[in-house]
Amino acid sequence: MNTFTRVVLYTDADGIARFREDAIALSEGTPAARLSPLMESGGYQLRESPVGFRSDFHCTTTPQWLVVLQGCMEIGLRDGSWRAFGPGQHFCSADTLPEGAVFDPAVHGHRSRQAGDQPLVTLFVRADLS
Repeated sequence: MNTFTRVVLYTDADGIARFREDAIALSEGTPAARLSPLMESGGYQLRESPVGFRSDFHCTTTPQWLVVLQGCMEIGLRDGSWRAFGPGQHFCSADTLPEGAVFDPAVHGHRSRQAGDQPLVTLFVRADLS
């Protein structure tokens, strides 16, 4: 593996949240422990969401990596599709509101929910995802 796959939840040009996958080069380190270049971060938060947690549609306010530490998180998009992330899985949440737009819950954002019988524990790391 010479690259790391980064799943990105982003806002497309039409204002709709979508998923894409980007490759991050593992260009540093050694053959036994390949590393990406160092990336900037702006702090982190931990969150616990109880069994039954679900959100309304919303946008990410600050781009961030999200890592599931316990439980299962499902992310739903406007087109009705869902993507599930379990312990150790991650994605980049960057579906911010388009500049100058007023949030419209019928158009913008994603929703999330806890799935299964364990509380959801997540780690959010604020980052420049460009």
